[in-house]
Amino acid sequence: MAKKKQAAASARQGKRSKGHIGLGVKKFGGQVVAAGNIVVKQRGSNFYPGINALSGRDFTIFATTDGTVYYRTKQGRTYIDILEPDTQAPQT
Repeated sequence: MAKKKQAAASARQGKRSKGHIGLGVKKFGGQVVAAGNIVVKQRGSNFYPGINALSGRDFTIFATTDGTVYYRTKQGRTYIDILEPDTQAPQT
């Protein structure tokens, strides 16, 4: 007896998930962001949240207030700060 569904099942075997598509820096230094905007999507903690930024459970860093994005390095870690217009940029 011939198996009728076998061809259809084998056609689906080669599909792959999107993987790392969509990861990376979304807002660069000096760009203006609104509260809730995603700044970086990452796997693991390559960047760390700084002033007015938080990290989601998938390590996504997002802004908590409106402001300008600043990147700073301290002790080998890169921090992302969101500073409001009336705030000075932190000294590195």
